[in-house]
Amino acid sequence: MFPFSSRSKMSDASDATPVPAKTSEPHPLDALTGGAFSAATSGERSARIREWLSTQPGVEKLQEVFKELSARDKGAARAVRERLDEIRRAEGQEAIAAEWAAKAEALLAAAKLNIADALAWQRDAAKAGAPLSREPLSVLKQRLNERVKTIEDLQHRVQVQREAAVLLAQRIEVLSTKPWKDAQSALELLNADVGRWQEQAQALADDSAWPSVEARFPALLDASRTQLLVVWEAFQSALAQAVLAAEDPSAPLPPVPVWSDELRQARGLPLEAGAAAKTPAPRPSKPQATPEMREKALQAVQEALAKLEQETAQGHGKASAGAATALRAVLKVHGKLIDAELEQKVHAALVAAGELEGWQRWSADQVREDLVARAEALLRRPEGQSLGGRKMQETLRQLREQWKQADQGAPANHALWKKFDDACNAAHKVVEGWLEKVRAEGAEHRAQRLALIEEVNAWAQSQAAAAAQDWKSFSRALHQFAERWRTGGHVSEKMFAELQPLWKQALAAASAPLEAAQKASLERRHAMIEEAGALGAAPGLRIDAIKALQQRWQAEAQAVPLDRKHEQKLWDAFRKPIDEAFNRKSAERERSASELSARDRAVLEASKALEAANASGDAQKIRSAMAALERALKEPAGESGGGENLDKKADQTLDGQAQAATDSVADQNDAPTSKPVPAARPVVAVRGDDRPGARKAVPAQPTVTGRGGDRRDGRGPRDSGMQGRGRERDGAAAARGPRLGDAAFRAQRDAMEHAQGALRKLAAQAHGEALTQLLSAWKSRDAAQLPSVQELGGKVPPTARTAWSQAIAAPAAGGAPEALLRLEIAAEVPTPADQLAARRALQLQLLTRRNDPSPAQTWTQDVARVLEGASDEAGARRLQSALKVLLGK
Repeated sequence: MFPFSSRSKMSDASDATPVPAKTSEPHPLDALTGGAFSAATSGERSARIREWLSTQPGVEKLQEVFKELSARDKGAARAVRERLDEIRRAEGQEAIAAEWAAKAEALLAAAKLNIADALAWQRDAAKAGAPLSREPLSVLKQRLNERVKTIEDLQHRVQVQREAAVLLAQRIEVLSTKPWKDAQSALELLNADVGRWQEQAQALADDSAWPSVEARFPALLDASRTQLLVVWEAFQSALAQAVLAAEDPSAPLPPVPVWSDELRQARGLPLEAGAAAKTPAPRPSKPQATPEMREKALQAVQEALAKLEQETAQGHGKASAGAATALRAVLKVHGKLIDAELEQKVHAALVAAGELEGWQRWSADQVREDLVARAEALLRRPEGQSLGGRKMQETLRQLREQWKQADQGAPANHALWKKFDDACNAAHKVVEGWLEKVRAEGAEHRAQRLALIEEVNAWAQSQAAAAAQDWKSFSRALHQFAERWRTGGHVSEKMFAELQPLWKQALAAASAPLEAAQKASLERRHAMIEEAGALGAAPGLRIDAIKALQQRWQAEAQAVPLDRKHEQKLWDAFRKPIDEAFNRKSAERERSASELSARDRAVLEASKALEAANASGDAQKIRSAMAALERALKEPAGESGGGENLDKKADQTLDGQAQAATDSVADQNDAPTSKPVPAARPVVAVRGDDRPGARKAVPAQPTVTGRGGDRRDGRGPRDSGMQGRGRERDGAAAARGPRLGDAAFRAQRDAMEHAQGALRKLAAQAHGEALTQLLSAWKSRDAAQLPSVQELGGKVPPTARTAWSQAIAAPAAGGAPEALLRLEIAAEVPTPADQLAARRALQLQLLTRRNDPSPAQTWTQDVARVLEGASDEAGARRLQSALKVLLGK
């Protein structure tokens, strides 16, 4: 034991060895740091260091103070070290920012900017740790993104111009198949469209960012311009020749077959041989070919056309572009062998495919812009609605997967990708903080679990030294350890795989004594199960042996606990042979009683009659049958039948009590009741068997008088009061009659329960019909439809029914909202929401009227007041809900 003293160790030491006070000069840096080196405690020193750091001292001063302070107080020096580390990081960030700013300036200053280089700059700068969110890198990043967006927009416009050129060429081709006058009327509009196309194409080439587009786009634009101009110049020349031929019959015909045929017919050339010889023979619209060649060409074009239409209908941008390329290749080979109708379908499908390609890019950009908005919205959520770390991680993963799916169906958009990636990276900081917290919690939980394993090992060693064990407490302690392990907090899968074997090993070592005790208990219980089987198979039941065996089982169950399910299975196996033995004895007794007593037969017949009345649904018949059954129960049986019934019920009582002993280990004796009691001295009083149906033992009359048998007041023997109580019990048993057999008892009980349920159901039906008739009479203002007093029930007196009839017969007056509210208060039913304020006001008024009767006392008058008014659907519904309770109370 350690002595308790009011003095501390420091005071004892000072008393034992007094230290002379010494004066020391202040530290040179004490004035600089505001007295940090002369502070008495570490807390004061840290506080003064923080105040000094708020003055933003230089790096040299910080290094000098850290060098001196770290040798004295590392805790106070931690703040100085953190400030030095922060300055070093800031200097490193500035150097990195300057380096990547120079690279960005070089990219922007170049005449030709490659999109891949701009995107690589942002990626590499982020990897290098450059502060892209701070100036000047944030401004340079924005300028690069705008430049990339401008270049991508130019490339997209080139594709649009290419498709517009194709559409213009198709318009010119279609006009060449119509009359030349139609082409002449559309010439002005077509000339304006072609000129506008050339202006737009020239604007693209004059853009400052045009040198930065990919090399394939200028070639595409030049090819489209050359093709369109060739077609347009040929169209203009042919149309001018057609106009000249129409004005001058001697002018040559245009090279367009449709226009030349039209002009030839307009000239009305004579059908002479010379003229026919001079007139050039018309060229066939299609080259002559064999039917097999035409069928083969038609099949090839139709297959390619069906493939293109299928991809276009499904919205597959890349697949439709490939199918369009394949169809154009087929047309180069077999285009001259197909008819005009199929050729028109081919051109329409190619136009639709070109539009779908542009639409796919637009649709994919719409999806990407939505994803960018959703990613940016993650950082603009309110404080109370911010996502947690795990939820944020899952959301970011889903957004990136959706972006990948959008890239699979359309060309990539690098500008939108950078915005999306920046937003996701900014939102990922929440995930990083959460991961740091999870790692810290995992380390803490690991330490807790290791401490729990050590605690289990120490507890196991302490329990092993104990001589006797309380196995229930032992099992409870193990369960508590297991519960603490389950609730020990989350750890990673790798860490859990490392700790779980250690825990299992410690728990197995701790539970080894309990497992050994449970194994020995199982052996003892199996032996008792075999013993119970032997007792159950014996020809005669030994109640005392069964009782002793059950007591041993309960003692074993209390001493050594097992798993609940396993213990229940063992108990079922233990009691099964004993239950079967008692069931065999009961079955034998039932088989021996082949005939029922006269009273049992009468009760069974009355029960069957009551069941028939229940099925009829007539309340009067049911009540009559119930009365008949009660009379049958009260009628005494014949002497012989009653005596046999008493003997049988007494035997059944004894067997039932023995059966109950197998379930609850109750004290029961199987001693025969006819065993003579040795009378060593005169019997003054005996304890009667007050079990229902048991035979009443007749006590011996007192034969000796005097102090032992007489009362001091001379009023007779002492057991006269007990005999009087015995005679009262005998009279009650005689009035009740002998007990019924099992079949008769169950039959009359079930019949009575069914009868009571049927009467309740009929009463409820009658109550509902009466209430419906009351509402119908109110609605039609017909007092003749009002139910009678008997139908309304005993809660409504005749005077109230008369008042209701008069109220219904009288002309309809104004409504009575207060009466409805009083009825709802009396019935304690809900009031509609629009009437709640009125109900509260009425309840306050009722509180002030102390001498007035309550609504529960005047509800019949309130009903009459309601019936005086006109019926409406809402009022009828409220009156019905109130009367349903008031009439049924």
